Amino acid sequence: MEFGPVPTMKALGAILAHSVQIEGRRLRKGVRLEQSHLDQLRAAGRSEVTVARLGRDDIHEDDAALALAQALVPDEAAAHLRLGPVGTGRCNIFATAPGVVQINAEAIDALNAIHPMITVSTVPQLHRMERGGMVATVKIIAYGVPEAALKQTQVAGQGALHVATAQIQRASYIETTLAAPIAPKGAEVNRGRVEALGAAMADPVYCSHDVPALAQSLCQADGDMIMILTASATSDLRDTAPEAVRQAGGTIAHFGMPVDPGNLLFLGELNGKPVIGLPGCARSPALNGADWVLERLICGIPVNAHDIMGMGVGGLLKEIPTRPQPRNPKLD
Repeated sequence: MEFGPVPTMKALGAILAHSVQIEGRRLRKGVRLEQSHLDQLRAAGRSEVTVARLGRDDIHEDDAALALAQALVPDEAAAHLRLGPVGTGRCNIFATAPGVVQINAEAIDALNAIHPMITVSTVPQLHRMERGGMVATVKIIAYGVPEAALKQTQVAGQGALHVATAQIQRASYIETTLAAPIAPKGAEVNRGRVEALGAAMADPVYCSHDVPALAQSLCQADGDMIMILTASATSDLRDTAPEAVRQAGGTIAHFGMPVDPGNLLFLGELNGKPVIGLPGCARSPALNGADWVLERLICGIPVNAHDIMGMGVGGLLKEIPTRPQPRNPKLD
């Protein structure tokens, strides 16, 4: 691609590199200059303009952006993604359903290393998306890029983006209680979490905070996933909720997570269904570690102990006002 100032009357067919004001109107950068544009520029006293000219092997920024976006998402319906309109070398990519984004990060890194004028930016890996949320943007920085480099990026990024949607249709919710009346907040907040991903939550089940009562409720749970919120925080693998899962015939895979708030989560299984022991902070709609586990399981993304223990970097989340022990108490 050629770039630089040229005499105005020799700029026919070139791409205007910088916007120009002409008699109160704006001739925008990126426009391909026609004879009428040149006449206007000359009449305004502009004897020289800065332009870009694509070479024989260059691809225009808009065509390149669309081609790369189509490579990233070769099947929009299957990926639950939609390509937005192309302009100024940019093509945005949007989710068409709620879910969790799965990104081939190695592919994105590889294509971004091929040519500095060809770029792709995405949301974080396994980020929860709402319908219509922007997942990624393809931006061609220059007015054109070499066709060979574009083809390399298309190969490198083939099918790198996907939104995993709800695979669990219905979740069971059990909450233990120590005294009446029962506060509905925990169930309401967690119903919102489940429904935001396109799944449903069964009517909440309440039982006393003891192993036999909770084990009986677990045996009767018929959802595809079971959530447990206890009246008293789980503080050990032998505490009430984990022990009730075992007594019901299930197993515990992991207890504790390096995400704050959310440390006291446990993960288990009962009759082939995932069981999540929610931390007390799950009563708040604020983001906590349970969200990361719940979202992935609902969308059919397996979570194991290794995954949970790898959540520490980025796991220091926003403080919640109900914390018994604030991180940074106010000084007198």
